[in-house]
Amino acid sequence: MKRRITEKFATNALLIIFILVMVFHALVLIGIVPFEMVWGGRLESKEDMIPFEITSIALNSVMLGIVMMQAGLLKVNVKPIVLKVAFWCMFLLFAINTVGNIFSNNELERLIFTPLTLLLAVFSLLLAIK
Repeated sequence: MKRRITEKFATNALLIIFILVMVFHALVLIGIVPFEMVWGGRLESKEDMIPFEITSIALNSVMLGIVMMQAGLLKVNVKPIVLKVAFWCMFLLFAINTVGNIFSNNELERLIFTPLTLLLAVFSLLLAIK
């Protein structure tokens, strides 16, 4: 019997992952998680980190909203093609990010976020081609 990832599973997984990623970036922003663990270990100061983390939280919020629209949790009148294009863009972003994580200077980032961004890419691709 052939098993495959369902649209519902991919949608729910993306919802959970985006929420957890946003919490993680908030913890980096407030200093609980060291900023050296993100952005490939290339940030040199807290001042450098702040705009990157705010951008990350904002971008993840937009992507969470897209997934919420897909799931029917956010009632916005959007044409299906807009969501399809958004999921293709998310797939490309996460595929590129996966490659970037492979070359991170931080081993923990490489070990944790490489598989995570790969999963995000796969789930986004599944929703893009549905």
